[in-house]
Amino acid sequence: MNAMNTTAITAPSISSASMLVELSISVWTARKKDRTVSDEVTASKHAKSGVANVTKKLLDCDELIAIQKFASNARTSHYASTLPWSDSGIRLLPTARYFDYHNQMTGLQAEFERLVEAFLAAYNWEVMDAQVSLGDMFDRGEYPTVDTLRSKFAFRLNYIPVPDVGDWRVDMEREAQDTLREQYQSFYENQMGRAMGDLNERLREQLERMVAQLEVSETRKGKVFQSTIDNIGNLIDLLGATNYTNDPQLALAEAKLRASLYGASKDDLVKNPDYREATRKSVEEAIAALPGLDM
Repeated sequence: MNAMNTTAITAPSISSASMLVELSISVWTARKKDRTVSDEVTASKHAKSGVANVTKKLLDCDELIAIQKFASNARTSHYASTLPWSDSGIRLLPTARYFDYHNQMTGLQAEFERLVEAFLAAYNWEVMDAQVSLGDMFDRGEYPTVDTLRSKFAFRLNYIPVPDVGDWRVDMEREAQDTLREQYQSFYENQMGRAMGDLNERLREQLERMVAQLEVSETRKGKVFQSTIDNIGNLIDLLGATNYTNDPQLALAEAKLRASLYGASKDDLVKNPDYREATRKSVEEAIAALPGLDM
């Protein structure tokens, strides 16, 4: 599969049409290595010390499990609405998607904080319950106070401008400036290629899944999921928002994809065989129009 063409993209267009976003979510794991039990296990098995580690679950708590699952889902939502940028986890967010993204993530942040407070309210009771569950493995010193525990949970969202290649605010020789600009321009192009390649792959996966779900044969009938339709809609929005150079081929592909799924719903596709088949063909045509996604 060929990656989408990014040679025409320049740093100023990226910096003016995008921002960088960093999501950091911290959750207490409630797990601890039990050195005493680990040593007992290795001794009982006549094994070398240190070859076995026993990690105990400090709490078996529904409120904490809810936070952990929610954090995972929040990260998934963040990844779905952004594109990869750096190895540190910072991601690219098109400016056109900022308000939708920010509203979604601040809503998730508020829910995260609500779940944390619910857990903290139940915490002391859960510690007493853990004492019964863990028996001799229970160590009260391994459980932080409520105030200390609160600091172990965090949901942070940071927005960072995408700097221009020419924005060097240090005193250096012209030759060094030119070298750094060239290196940074190469970085921009590589990172945009990476970001668009990621979008390319995600679109391909979801569109092929959609075609498979819509297929009907004598031996099988695909099962349609509304989540697939919603995921494709989100990716189409990203495709349009990242067409920084107004590439007509990408614009055409976006238009075909939008038309193929305009107003589509799981119920309509399940109940109407003709509409289902027409949508399947329309999605296949849209895939063919998308650079690098030929089937």
